[in-house]
Amino acid sequence: MTMQLPASVANAPAKVGGGGTPPPVRRTGKLGDLVFSVLTRGSAILTLALLLGIMLSLLVSAWPSIREFGLGFIFSSEWDPVMDQYGGLAMIYGTLATSAIALLIAVPVSFGIALFLTELSPAWLKRPLGTAIELLAAVPSIVYGMWGLMVFGPILVKYFQQPLQAIFGNVPVLGALVSGVPMGIGILPAGIILAIMVIPYIASVMRDVFEVTPALLKESAYGLGSSTWEVMWKVVLPYTKAGVVGGIMLGLGRALGETMAVTFVIGNVSQLNSASLFDAASSITSTLANEFAEAGEGLHQASLFYLGLLLFFITFVVLTLSKLMLLRLQKGEGAKS
Repeated sequence: MTMQLPASVANAPAKVGGGGTPPPVRRTGKLGDLVFSVLTRGSAILTLALLLGIMLSLLVSAWPSIREFGLGFIFSSEWDPVMDQYGGLAMIYGTLATSAIALLIAVPVSFGIALFLTELSPAWLKRPLGTAIELLAAVPSIVYGMWGLMVFGPILVKYFQQPLQAIFGNVPVLGALVSGVPMGIGILPAGIILAIMVIPYIASVMRDVFEVTPALLKESAYGLGSSTWEVMWKVVLPYTKAGVVGGIMLGLGRALGETMAVTFVIGNVSQLNSASLFDAASSITSTLANEFAEAGEGLHQASLFYLGLLLFFITFVVLTLSKLMLLRLQKGEGAKS
């Protein structure tokens, strides 16, 4: 007695290979994967090689000054090209002071801008305002410097520096910070100009990372009765802290490396006379911009390279500290959970 097979089974094609398994599919594109791997790995290695090359070139060029002055260069404020005596303390102080003032102003303002754009702004205003803030980053730095020197400086003297001196001039500590002749140039004007320049960078990054926060988290917090500030402080910021710190570090890097705007408004005095924020000062970048073209071979040029090496080191330390802070925050979140 013969058994009739169903038509679908009888007409099915025979499978090749034992055990009824389909034949193995041959992978294609191995050469493309190899080329892609080589290119990406080469790009990473090239970046590291460029970084090491810059460090090595700065070290070699600055070596005569390092050999002559050693670490005393960092703690000396004397800068006298005529007598071939150099110290970078005044420039280091100017760089750190202006950058600190810029961050003190820019971070809260950028946070407010990002908060408004993501939570409070009406739909018709969100895009134009966000575009306008981003366009501030496209303004050339020399334009900021000219505006700061010719327009912002006189306004700062009349409506800010002179009233501050009248109020705090006789206060022991604050009086020293606002002493000197208000001229619209110095550490404080340079810090304010830097703050205006870095606000677009920090605000744009904060806005982008705030927008990636899951809507479910924010809606849950609002449903529990939280205010907008509580949602931002207790929900959005913990969720986006890595991006926020990254945006702040981006702004700090921009402030540390800015040249032309600072050169216009800081005063370019390579001496550390007092701790007043109104006094003319100098930064590492402004000193390099003013003196490098005319510096002759020898200690003067080597000292300028030494300043560049110190700026590179300061940036590296700042980035390292930001990474350590992020790791500590992540460890703290893990401990809480």
